[in-house]
Amino acid sequence: MEDEVSVLFMPSGLRGQVPVGTTVLQAAQRLGVDLESICGGQGKCRKCQVLPQEGEFSKHGIVSRADHLSELTATELHHQSRNRLKGARRLGCNARILGDLVVDVPEESQQHKQHIAKAVTAYDIQVQPALHLYTVTLPEPDMHAPISDKRRLQQALVSEHELPLMDCEMSQLRLLQPALAKAGRQVTVAVYQFQQIIAVWPGVKREVYGLAVDLGSTTIAAQLCNLFTGEVVATADTMNPQIRFGEDLMSRVSYVMMNEGGDAAMTQVVREAFNQLAKRAAKSAGIALEDILDMTVVANPIMHHLFLGIDPTPLGGAPFTLATDQTQVMRAAELDIHLHPEARVCTLPCIAGHIGADTAGVILSERPDLADEYVLLVDVGTNAEIVLGNRNRLLAASSPTGPAFEGAQITSGQRAAPGAIERVRIDPETLEPRFRVIGCEAWSDDPEFAEKSARVGVSGICGSGIIEVVAEMYLSGVIDRDGVIGPVAGKDSDRIVQDGRTWSYVLQAGERPIRITQNDVRAIQLAKAALHAGTRLLIDRMGIEKVDRIGFAGAFGSHIDVKYAMVLGLIPDCNLDKVGSVGNAAGTGARIALLNFPSRLEIGEILPKVEKVETAIEPKFQEYFIEAMAIPHKTDAYEELAKVVNFPAPKPKAEQSGDEGRKRRSRRRRPA
Repeated sequence: MEDEVSVLFMPSGLRGQVPVGTTVLQAAQRLGVDLESICGGQGKCRKCQVLPQEGEFSKHGIVSRADHLSELTATELHHQSRNRLKGARRLGCNARILGDLVVDVPEESQQHKQHIAKAVTAYDIQVQPALHLYTVTLPEPDMHAPISDKRRLQQALVSEHELPLMDCEMSQLRLLQPALAKAGRQVTVAVYQFQQIIAVWPGVKREVYGLAVDLGSTTIAAQLCNLFTGEVVATADTMNPQIRFGEDLMSRVSYVMMNEGGDAAMTQVVREAFNQLAKRAAKSAGIALEDILDMTVVANPIMHHLFLGIDPTPLGGAPFTLATDQTQVMRAAELDIHLHPEARVCTLPCIAGHIGADTAGVILSERPDLADEYVLLVDVGTNAEIVLGNRNRLLAASSPTGPAFEGAQITSGQRAAPGAIERVRIDPETLEPRFRVIGCEAWSDDPEFAEKSARVGVSGICGSGIIEVVAEMYLSGVIDRDGVIGPVAGKDSDRIVQDGRTWSYVLQAGERPIRITQNDVRAIQLAKAALHAGTRLLIDRMGIEKVDRIGFAGAFGSHIDVKYAMVLGLIPDCNLDKVGSVGNAAGTGARIALLNFPSRLEIGEILPKVEKVETAIEPKFQEYFIEAMAIPHKTDAYEELAKVVNFPAPKPKAEQSGDEGRKRRSRRRRPA
């Protein structure tokens, strides 16, 4: 038998064993990884470029090294010499795997690009930016009144615009006299926070721009805005390249702990991603990068610290201490962000060790502190941030949901990309499923589905699809309230198949079947139980019985059907009319802070009043977690949900979980 080695593809998280000597492209094709190749693996199209990773990936039990790939081929050297193969990138069709390997598939090498769902959320913002433009015409130099042009500029701003006397950045001071000479002594200056002249242009300058960035652990989304009209002129999104170091936050902290320089590597790649997003947004809007003078950033605490170049390891264990919980403002150049030379970057403040500036953005967007009713805001990601309260009191917590809701840890799971199953329905009588995939409007029971979906195919199931299929399996009786998959009494279906000592549900049969396994259901139960338990702790602390309104924030929240989220018990019982998506609230908060400078001060006043609940040390968390493992819940009646959903009757005792029940089912299926 040939020697086999492990290969892990990021950001998809797909992993498998391949024989030594297999090319990266062959491994990708075998594992169903989205790696483009249009020349048949001949090294001509250069579409299959990949980036091998080095280091110890303890979560996956892999030590990846550069020498675990074959040496550069003549074809690769040829492309390298012509700058077609940059840095450490390799051609997947040429590079052969010699040892355990982690390999990153860049976005441009993916045939079906990641479906980033952090769309711009409409929001009425009073535009009062931190930066203003002022145009002045200075008098000609006069030997009888010797005064510097800098002084003349300062005096003009004071007299014509009633500004305080302010200084000018040295880099712009060097540009002042050339600008005056070029435009007949007329210049436009950009003043930041009424304190500093940070830019100088000859003549009249009317438009400048800013970037609002939501830095998530999975995706990064940027909105390019006109700082004076408030218009979003372009957007750009990308996968967070730090995924190659670990899918979840704690695995990235572990990578830093176990690999010297790991934090610097993660800081570098995320800043490079910012630069690429800025370039793409500027190109889309038809402006120069130098016209971007301000940026606001929201992020969870670990992403926040890594972006700023701060060691995140204190956040990896109790007491989860932040390096700073205040707004930070610095030059973009200090962060290796290439915009205008004096552009500023403002990071909103974090709240606590597990509750970040992204939650601050959600609060700024939704303003629960102004509501009379009790509002629950949930931002579901690798970590779920939860805010509960009203004008009298605000509580916040974080629950470790893990990456299951994003398709990770699921047998056929994948991130949201064309071809991923996003909607599922199961006929309660026949137990036959039908589904819809991203990139195709037709459902799978459409006679023309194969033709209509041919461009994207059916490659796996993403987070919203996982939520729906597990909820539908419960409603149709395929799983019981404890989450155990098994045959349904009186219904003989080949969709429910024995899988070792457990059962699986076949969502799609065929050469590459898509199954929902018992382990998949357990992963979803664990994730939803963590979120529900965290929410229950906040409800207890608030001293109330139920919430009045629930808002789902983030890309995941924008795409899940809230009814199915409640069927699973992801959120507490509530009138479904009062449950909905609030869009990318964190990104909206970043945009508010970009376009409305007073809001930066306001959020700084709100956050110290937010009471933080650390779920890890709450005595009742484990109790609530265990109760929330049941679907939808072990003790909560879900009376509001029962008004619109028919819950399945409990399975007969013989169909319940346990070894004896499995033995009885197994005996019934044995041939005579």
